[in-house]
Amino acid sequence: MTDGMRPHEPLTGLGDGSGKDAVVVGGGLAGITAALALADAGMRVTLLEGRPRLGGLAFSFQRGDLTVDNGQHVYLRCCTAYRWFLDRIEGTALAPLQNRLDVPVLDVARPEGRRLGRLRRDALPVPLHLGRSLATYPHLSLTERARVGRAALALQGLDLTDPSLDAQDFGSWLTSHGQSARAVEALWDLVGVATLNAVAGDASLGLAAMVFKTGLLSDPGAADIGWAHVPLGELHDRLARKALDSAGVRTEVRTRVTSVSRHENGRWSVQVPGETIGADAVVLAVPQRETHDLLPAGALDAPERLLEIGTAPILNVHVVYDRTVLDAPFVAALGTPVQWVFDRTDASGLRRGQYLALSQSAARRDIDEPVAVLRERYLPELERLLPLARGAEVLDFFVTRERTATFAPTPGVGRLRPGARTKAPGLYLAGSWTATGWPATMESAVRSGVSAADAALRALGRPRPRHLFEFEEAA
Repeated sequence: MTDGMRPHEPLTGLGDGSGKDAVVVGGGLAGITAALALADAGMRVTLLEGRPRLGGLAFSFQRGDLTVDNGQHVYLRCCTAYRWFLDRIEGTALAPLQNRLDVPVLDVARPEGRRLGRLRRDALPVPLHLGRSLATYPHLSLTERARVGRAALALQGLDLTDPSLDAQDFGSWLTSHGQSARAVEALWDLVGVATLNAVAGDASLGLAAMVFKTGLLSDPGAADIGWAHVPLGELHDRLARKALDSAGVRTEVRTRVTSVSRHENGRWSVQVPGETIGADAVVLAVPQRETHDLLPAGALDAPERLLEIGTAPILNVHVVYDRTVLDAPFVAALGTPVQWVFDRTDASGLRRGQYLALSQSAARRDIDEPVAVLRERYLPELERLLPLARGAEVLDFFVTRERTATFAPTPGVGRLRPGARTKAPGLYLAGSWTATGWPATMESAVRSGVSAADAALRALGRPRPRHLFEFEEAA
């Protein structure tokens, strides 16, 4: 493990042309996965990351004595690739899943004492596993609940391989299937905004259908929620680096790639300041705009399409109180700008009071607002949502902003997302924005890393490590 480039200790160099050298550009989940997969197959791998840490957009930092995640990240039981990743880095126990889906939903517009509803499953087959929860969900009328059931059955009947779904927006589809504005707010967007980073009207029907069919309508336990009970940096940086080291990967941080080029003999050169690294295979596991800038001519038929993939922001509001104001691990909210609230007290190392993190997806309205404006907006909303917050002292308030947190899942985005292979032999793409079939999630990132590694190994005629693909069989 290293902290950056060291002039007295050069990188891989030009290599020996044995078909064993690979360079992975980007140290997010996609790049880490690709590097591990290639190394597990016997490749000599160098992983290059421009930041001083691994983890991409799922990382931690210090704020005084607090260890803060830049944003709240969760996964579901159906996220078989990310679960494989956790197991590969020996982090599964640190990010456990719920025994059974249970989401408390508070509606501040209802009288106190009647605000709480729950979305939870029973031990019954699909779709009966959600039947009782839906039948008693207090935030929808009886008629709305019945119509939700019919829309769910219609959604289940959609063919996810139908490309026409990508051209439609989810909101219009919901309206055409009898969903009221209230049903969209209290159910479909409650789930969809958090997973897609877009409201229904701005989301591709294809991606939305994938989320709901896979998460809620595939297996009774598919939507059980998991999250890190430690800082994300413990998983995606420390444990990931340990796994990379054990696999023999050379990891270089604070190392920005300036160009990638292919020689006439088929070998690749990856240029970093002061060094040229030779490789038989290169994986670009960086955001789409950075990928566009590094792509050699002819690698994609229409590289400008990468620049047409939009981005969507996520805002996280962090509040430290002098006492406990939320007696649950998390809560979802209706009737307020607040979306999801998570208790991060233990994970952050806080010793006094309670630390809450508000995860605000599709946050275009708030992403550039000054902290003072956001404080004035969100603290009163938390007091409306959590009565115990009304008498509590705010010890700290700060925000983290990811202006390009995900790709925008707009209608038509599917045709813009490239696969792992390029037209340049030996060059592969990875990242949650590539054509994984998933929205921009940790699951999508890991799947993309697997796809890129698989494509590289096949091209080199090297056997792929079977354990890497066990999650596909479990999906």
